[in-house]
Amino acid sequence: MEKEKVVLAYSGGLDTSVIMKWLKENYNYDVIAVCCNAGQKEDFDAIEQKALATGAIKALTIDLREEFITDYIWPTLKADAIYEGQYMLGTSMARPLMAKKLVEVCEKEQAFIIAHGCTGKGNDQVRFEASINALNPAIKVMAPWRSPEWPFESREDMIEYAHKHDIPISQSNAKIYSRDENVWHISHEGGELENPWNEHYSSIHVLSVPPEEAPDEPTYVDIDFEEGIPVAVDGEKLGPIELLSKLNDLGSANGIGTVDIIENRLVGMKSRGVYETPGGTILFAAHAGLEQLILDRDTTQYKMIVAQKFAQLVYDGLWFTPLREAISAFVDKTQEKVTGTVKMKLYKGQAYVAARKAPYSLYNEEFATFSKDDVYNQHDAEGFINLFSLPLKIRAIQKLTVEGGAPVHESLEMKVLKGSDFIE
Repeated sequence: MEKEKVVLAYSGGLDTSVIMKWLKENYNYDVIAVCCNAGQKEDFDAIEQKALATGAIKALTIDLREEFITDYIWPTLKADAIYEGQYMLGTSMARPLMAKKLVEVCEKEQAFIIAHGCTGKGNDQVRFEASINALNPAIKVMAPWRSPEWPFESREDMIEYAHKHDIPISQSNAKIYSRDENVWHISHEGGELENPWNEHYSSIHVLSVPPEEAPDEPTYVDIDFEEGIPVAVDGEKLGPIELLSKLNDLGSANGIGTVDIIENRLVGMKSRGVYETPGGTILFAAHAGLEQLILDRDTTQYKMIVAQKFAQLVYDGLWFTPLREAISAFVDKTQEKVTGTVKMKLYKGQAYVAARKAPYSLYNEEFATFSKDDVYNQHDAEGFINLFSLPLKIRAIQKLTVEGGAPVHESLEMKVLKGSDFIE
């Protein structure tokens, strides 16, 4: 009898390595290990060999870096979407794409179960499973951490199990961070971070140097955008992977993009994480700076509302939804003229907009200057102010007339109001 196949979202880390062995021991499944290369610095050949040695019947690595950048990161960047003002959604954006690839493998391999190593406390379980349900609801999801048969209560238990079964792992009880890395960022959770009174160790840094160790001289970099999408660095046209990698290197060297935050998880608890997003931090600042030149006030303000909702949808794993798609359509419309160049200044952990230019800029020096000009009649402002503040003036006059204390020298407006039916 042919064994049932299960597709395992496999990273080669502690959780999925233990899950691989546990699935074989307890369910006798044929496990297909799928590792998604989203830009993490790993030896993928070694990961495939490890999966096969741990019991997988097949091990696949899927390179999704370019699709991740163009179809997930760029739309989020164009939306200016940052969760709770600080988290740039590195893991959140990647999970729907990974789920999509897992579903595609299931359909190709005639498998109907996807297993993942997400805990029952985290956001990733929701992101994976909501995406799988949106793409192919016939596929069953297996989450060992939520299974009543799962014997482990902590990562310490899993480390002990791995040692007992000769499963090679990099984690230890001394350094027990849970990390997720891709081309956009790396996250760190667990260990001393679980106590919010503990300052995170400078040794936690993987992508960036601490700001104190950054160069004493600033670095300048020019970034070209076309319709909201970054396309060149210092005048050199680059593909998505090359462009983001170059900005990651510049940001890393200058200590850019490390945040230590307490966030509100979807499942209802607060968690602490340290996130390093060097290139992404530069791009968000540059993109926002370019939009300031080009978007009118109403569009800018409405887009800020939309950005908050977009960020929450992505954080909650609702990428494959009509609302997210509709917001992206609105965002794409706003980006049609977001083309230009931004000069960024990188210094000691900060990314500043130093200068910017754009062919569709609404900024006009002739109108904005404090020097003499021939295009703006300052006397026009008086009539504008009178009309703009007329509702405030009427309300104040009514209040003064009804409650007393009206001015001795009544204005024309006061006389008109006194003759109305509203004031006796």
